[in-house]
Amino acid sequence: MITSASNQKMKNLMALCQKSKERRTQQSFIVEGSKMFLEAPQAWIKEVYVSESFWAKCSFKDCLKTTGYEIVSDDVFKRVADTRTPQGILGVLKTPHYELEQLLTQKAPLLVILEDLQDPGNLGTILRAAEGAGVDGVIMTKDTVDIFNPKVIRATMGSIYRMPFYQTTDLKDTIYTLKNKGIQVYAAHLEDSVCYDEADYRVGTAFLIGNEGNGLKRETADAATRYIKIPMLGQVESLNAAMATSILMYEAARQRRERHGY
Repeated sequence: MITSASNQKMKNLMALCQKSKERRTQQSFIVEGSKMFLEAPQAWIKEVYVSESFWAKCSFKDCLKTTGYEIVSDDVFKRVADTRTPQGILGVLKTPHYELEQLLTQKAPLLVILEDLQDPGNLGTILRAAEGAGVDGVIMTKDTVDIFNPKVIRATMGSIYRMPFYQTTDLKDTIYTLKNKGIQVYAAHLEDSVCYDEADYRVGTAFLIGNEGNGLKRETADAATRYIKIPMLGQVESLNAAMATSILMYEAARQRRERHGY
């Protein structure tokens, strides 16, 4: 049993929780809780740690014996976990990697492109909603919040395992690549926009979503095929990024269901 927070493995866990540089260097990330552990692809699992009290009442010990595990004293586990009320199990997983082509395998792909989003909750919620809406992949700029930030991972509720994503170093070039493949790129924008439910998303479609505070950069918006907006009533100026993205994704999903008659 590990009983000291000075243990090198515990120090490494804290570094992975707190530092994106460590996650990139080690190509690893942290997941917490039974749900996240049990849904994790076996090939991704590198290390598993359980608290002493969790192990005593664990209902899936045979599964843990398959992956391997180490028991950590309750006090030390609380210190290394990222959550205020740890669930008693923590895994170190390999970071998956996708190429853009892996997001474009469908005849009419449905994509989300995120420019410099900074809120972990927004990114995690978008990934979760994207899976629910049948999105084929999420594209992010390099200045978007780290997708392996523990807060992002928690907000995905497991969708991180199933939603392909691609980080681009040249957003304009990526947009032009999509357009050259016949994909319509719609920028969520207030200027000279059509209402979001007036466009046809039954063809290859990508929704372009900007930073929470600043929106899309002008040059990014100009690269889009068309501007769309979600009309606001009352004194509300806009919705947060996750909510707006969800509305657009589910409108596309609705149109595609109607095309197939269900």
